[in-house]
Amino acid sequence: MFKLCMNSQKKGTQRNSDTDTSANVIVKAASGEPPIQNPRLLDCEALSKKTVQDIMLKPRPHWVGDGFHVLPVFNRKAFTRDTSPFLMFDYGAPKQFNPTKGKLGVGQHPHRGFETVTIAWQGEVEHGDHLGNRDVIHAGDVQWMTAGRGIVHEEYHSREFAKTGGKFEMCQLWVNLPKKHKMDPPRYQPITSSSIPTVALPGNAGYVRVIAGCYGEAIGPSMTFSPIDMWEVRLNKSGACADLVFPEGHNTIIFVRQGAASVGASQEQLSEQDVALMGEVGRQVPVRALADDTMLLVLSGQPFDEPIAHRGPFVMNTSKELQQASEDYSSRKNGFGNR
Repeated sequence: MFKLCMNSQKKGTQRNSDTDTSANVIVKAASGEPPIQNPRLLDCEALSKKTVQDIMLKPRPHWVGDGFHVLPVFNRKAFTRDTSPFLMFDYGAPKQFNPTKGKLGVGQHPHRGFETVTIAWQGEVEHGDHLGNRDVIHAGDVQWMTAGRGIVHEEYHSREFAKTGGKFEMCQLWVNLPKKHKMDPPRYQPITSSSIPTVALPGNAGYVRVIAGCYGEAIGPSMTFSPIDMWEVRLNKSGACADLVFPEGHNTIIFVRQGAASVGASQEQLSEQDVALMGEVGRQVPVRALADDTMLLVLSGQPFDEPIAHRGPFVMNTSKELQQASEDYSSRKNGFGNR
């Protein structure tokens, strides 16, 4: 059985990214915010291991519009401190769609106070908003959209994908914004697959794609308003393993998109589409594949000590702010009007 347990973040090989040879890796911050330095290249043996705080098993799927058949991954923990700074996580497992002349997806709807992150793995998602942004998220691409003070957008299967049909797989995460940035102007980041650095794990164990934050010396292309790591981790063979290292105090979540894995200090087992909440204590998460071609989505970030108030498409800090968001959208003002 293949086995490799090494400090993968120290010795991995980077592709498609510039490198920084210092011990402190600079993480991209929001415009106007100072760069954030998180020490990463440390001896894993000296780091305390995170333990699993909670496991949520694969939930039942539901439809969002008529184009997205998704699992509510965070389930009962959505919009709680336990998943902060992440709010919600919908995963659309691979599903076959027949060719159609129809427009499958979700029509115009508003957002305020957070960000949406859409990752396409199979198929294509077409996006349009009231500010004139329009783009297609191709397989391997990511869209990081900051709703800020207000955005009205729609999301559909792309017209080309609808014509041909095929397998469709994607996810959408909602990422909270700090109170001081909830009313910032909206921002749109189209992130192509070629711009996402990939780090090879030692011994052909697999690889890490760095969507946001950093892994070793690789820095992801996403600009964030708070320190966040978002990685896709592939482990090629059953028994392959890696040690994932995070900054002190970060809240870490491990989702098994495909295959199976054991995670954390006690190596608790996760099946396909289960999720483990690793909490904020400790800095290292050992992961081991229990099946060939195991794919993980790793989320980690600095949690917020701020109240979460949410209603439908709005996420603010108080009920009064939610009411104001509803009134602004109804009146098409204060972020929801034309440019």
